[in-house]
Amino acid sequence: MQLLQVVRYYQAGVVNTLFGLGAYSALVWVGFGIYAAQLVSHLAGICFNYVVYRRHVFQHSAPAKMRFVINYLATYCLGLIILMIISQFVPNPYVSGIASALIVSVANYFFLKNLVFGS
Repeated sequence: MQLLQVVRYYQAGVVNTLFGLGAYSALVWVGFGIYAAQLVSHLAGICFNYVVYRRHVFQHSAPAKMRFVINYLATYCLGLIILMIISQFVPNPYVSGIASALIVSVANYFFLKNLVFGS
């Protein structure tokens, strides 16, 4: 059951990441700074991701909207710190954004599983 949940998490994560990175990339492309683009795409992703994770990964868990929002605020801060660090070494904003998202995704699984949905 655990392995299936991890597989479902990363299936949903692919969709969520494509949504988030697509929004981030589009915002950078139209002229947003990398930090503003990350903030806007992260806020849009909160709503999108809740629906996907709730229905696809943690479907047998009690709804936890407030904990989900708090988790995403925490992962936003984590992602921002990681983006700041990576962008010091990798000048390409797209590569920096992707690297930050990948690192945060691992932490996010454990936060969602243990703190948000408790399954």
